[in-house]
Amino acid sequence: MAGPDRRRVIEMVGRPEILFPLFAGLETLDGVGPKSAQNFKGLAVEKPRDLLFTLPYSGIDRRPVPTVQMADLPKVLTVEITVGRHLAPSARGRPYRIEVQDAQASFHLIFFHSHPDYLQRTLPEGSRRVVSGKVELFDGIAQMTHPDFVVPPSEAREIPEFEPVYPKTAGITQKLMLKATRSALARAPDLPEWIDPGLTAEKKWPRWCDAIDAAHAPTTITALSPEDPARARLAYDELLAHQMTLALARARVRRAKGRVTQGDGSLRQAVLAGLPYRPTGAQTRCIAEIADDMASARRMNRLLQGDVGAGKTLVALCALLIAVEAGGQGVMMAPTEILARQHLEGLRPLAAAAGVRLEILTGRDNGAARREKLAALEDGAIQILVGTHAVFQKDVVFADLRLAVVDEQHRFGVRQRLELGRKGEDADVLVMTATPIPRSLSLAHYGDMDISVLDEKPPGRKPVTTALINMDRMEDITARLRRAIDEGRQAYWVCPLVEESEQVDLSSAEERFKHLRAVLGEGTVGLVHGQMPAEAKDAAMRAFQTGETAVLVATTVIEVGVDVPNASIMVIERAEHFGLAQLHQLRGRVGRGAAQSTCLLVYQGPLGEAGERRLSTMRDTEDGFAIAEVDLEMRGAGDLIGTAQSGLPRFRVADIERQTALMKTAQQDARKLLLDDPELTSERGQAARILLWLMEQDQAIRLIDVG
Repeated sequence: MAGPDRRRVIEMVGRPEILFPLFAGLETLDGVGPKSAQNFKGLAVEKPRDLLFTLPYSGIDRRPVPTVQMADLPKVLTVEITVGRHLAPSARGRPYRIEVQDAQASFHLIFFHSHPDYLQRTLPEGSRRVVSGKVELFDGIAQMTHPDFVVPPSEAREIPEFEPVYPKTAGITQKLMLKATRSALARAPDLPEWIDPGLTAEKKWPRWCDAIDAAHAPTTITALSPEDPARARLAYDELLAHQMTLALARARVRRAKGRVTQGDGSLRQAVLAGLPYRPTGAQTRCIAEIADDMASARRMNRLLQGDVGAGKTLVALCALLIAVEAGGQGVMMAPTEILARQHLEGLRPLAAAAGVRLEILTGRDNGAARREKLAALEDGAIQILVGTHAVFQKDVVFADLRLAVVDEQHRFGVRQRLELGRKGEDADVLVMTATPIPRSLSLAHYGDMDISVLDEKPPGRKPVTTALINMDRMEDITARLRRAIDEGRQAYWVCPLVEESEQVDLSSAEERFKHLRAVLGEGTVGLVHGQMPAEAKDAAMRAFQTGETAVLVATTVIEVGVDVPNASIMVIERAEHFGLAQLHQLRGRVGRGAAQSTCLLVYQGPLGEAGERRLSTMRDTEDGFAIAEVDLEMRGAGDLIGTAQSGLPRFRVADIERQTALMKTAQQDARKLLLDDPELTSERGQAARILLWLMEQDQAIRLIDVG
């Protein structure tokens, strides 16, 4: 036995028997055959359990009304009628009409491609019927085209007063969805309660099986809102299962044997004494939190979150110096070579002040130079290594790796982060991100980590003035740029594309480079984009950093990491096509020196509603956390971090943008439950195991059973 069959057997062995009916094949449900089972995959539905959590998103009010007269059309109406004349079509392709009369008005029933015999039998002249369907006006006459229901008055109860509307996909009709869902609901067992009794009483939440039934049988439009008790309870179940998984992972890390890494502070003192400023209170606090973690016997798993320019690099260096003070080594990994070299330039003078040897290792190192670095790393001569993914390679061996720092976590998969940690036995892990993360996402995404937040800017950083300018004023922008260059200032000019495309009407970095070079002078403008060879890219960056070029035309390759204090102007062309997080990161490239800095958001009018909101948000605030909240509201969780590597759970019921408070409650509840009952052996613990199986958190079950 191999493949999916073997996997299913393994799953069934562990899964509680009470859940077996919900994990059977879809074809076992009423109305579902092999073809429709395949079609259901378009809704990510592969088993009865998935149908239970695919809730209706809307509903149709079919409560009976006496007449269509005075109704606000078009509208779905249910009305009792007397059937009048049948008017057969006068020509091919014309509709079949039936005149009908309700209590106060007459209207038409309309049928296309009809079978007259069937209609004569179903709606004989003079009979009474109850019809339900969409009524609209056509040439001043109310008409109902292809009624959804046509029944005798004695069977009117068959028409639901409020009909749920489900998500659709190719090959799956509402009728099939309703039938399959009702079949799945019939299998839903009465499961033991896993939520704290005090919470269910406080929230007035129903039991799980009652909540599932109620969520699939809404009686009003308000029953479809996330605040409805049945839906809120089901959302909480998802959040609780997710937070239990994170809490178990966190507990496992905490149980994992770490190493006590405690420094004497001498190297940190040497670095801090040489700084022209004092660290902010937030930096001091974060350094202390990291030092406490490293000094404990458990392994550190901490996220350092800071807005653009909040001073994460200094905090990371102090953490690395703790490792060196303790006689070990540290590594800082960046997602790109440009950013790795940026860290090198920023850290090297500070490390030199402390007498610490710091080197860089990238994919470009080869031959004798690489061998020399690897030997120095293995014998401990290199105390801090900065690198790209090249540090993963098998021949990279540390003498005593104590701390792994990962920069810009959202660009790495979790697997890579773990691999880096494994380079040293029980090495502590510090993850850094310059992307401010809304509270709801940090709970969902980093719930297994301890979080330190840098929420102050270092002294001396002036606010950046942000202005919105129409593309029509391009000459004014270039004239302003020329004056700034004459004053000795530098500028970034960011474009959304590398080269012109006939399909997409956006600005091209190549074309803008040629234009600005012609206007500002041959040697004044540099160009950098992701498609250039690494050597050419680095040369362009270096020329800008040293002041050899005054303007750097770039794509978003400069979004993270380039630090040129003399650059005080950021022009973002076609800014309406950039996301808020990108715009915020790009703006953070200026405002790093003594000069007053400006960010020009150049847009092509007229702006759409979303573009207008993004750009006005940028103009009105520099607070990265406030910007991230707007971004989350506009784009949703998956897009915000980047779905491919975000690691974000895909909830079917819970809405983490709107249910942050529920997420927080779930986190506290999960941690308390596992603190009181780490093996989940109590009555509630056993019920919580069933929840984890129900929510397909198999990984969490293994964490409990394997430890």
